[in-house]
Amino acid sequence: MMRAITLTLLSIFSLTNVFGQTEETKLKITPLTGEFYIYTTYSTYEGERIPANGMYLVTEQGVVLFDTPWDTTQFQPLLDSIKLRHNKSLSLCIATHWHSDRTEGLEYYKQKGIKTYTTVGTDELSKKNNKKRAEFLMTKDTIFNVGQFSFETYYPGEGHTADNMVVWFNKEKILYGGCLIKGADAKNLGYLGDANVTEYATTLKNVQQKFPTPKHIIISHSDWNNINSLKHSIKLAKKLKKKNYR
Repeated sequence: MMRAITLTLLSIFSLTNVFGQTEETKLKITPLTGEFYIYTTYSTYEGERIPANGMYLVTEQGVVLFDTPWDTTQFQPLLDSIKLRHNKSLSLCIATHWHSDRTEGLEYYKQKGIKTYTTVGTDELSKKNNKKRAEFLMTKDTIFNVGQFSFETYYPGEGHTADNMVVWFNKEKILYGGCLIKGADAKNLGYLGDANVTEYATTLKNVQQKFPTPKHIIISHSDWNNINSLKHSIKLAKKLKKKNYR
């Protein structure tokens, strides 16, 4: 009798452990403002689970995606989530530089009939580094008009990478900074293996001068709610430049 009670308790404990554990979220979608949404996927870098933020915009002519999921298992779940939430399909995808956390899904979405865009500079680096490539290439800063929305791409110079660009929504005052801009609480500028450490500060100041009054600054690997992220990144870049000139 005692053995039976013990086995029952062990079984209950085991079931509690199984059902009590929550699987780590692979895809998170957070409303930003109006028809703008931040989506977050994750990957492991140097043993740490790192979030990667992208953004999408719901328009009358379909959904525009800015950068692709880092997690390769989330390409289709993102499409499914958008369809379920908004009853719209993805029509356009723009990647902001050649690293995998921005471009990994380009080929997948291209095969789905979605228009994919990068700059010529990004395409050259993607080809050189065997990364996924877009179907359409921008040769200069470009204004897109999709449905009721208008936005522009801007290449400010070399920083996080040689090709990093930002996207600006003038009416909504949203600056999509990608990996070029770091969080307001960041201790450093992150991975610098492909960075231009002497030009980084100048590049960030170019962004600040061109778009001086953003209401939202969306960044790739940190919380986007702190509007001081660009100012803080400029300070970090200036310190980095001084360090490298010594």
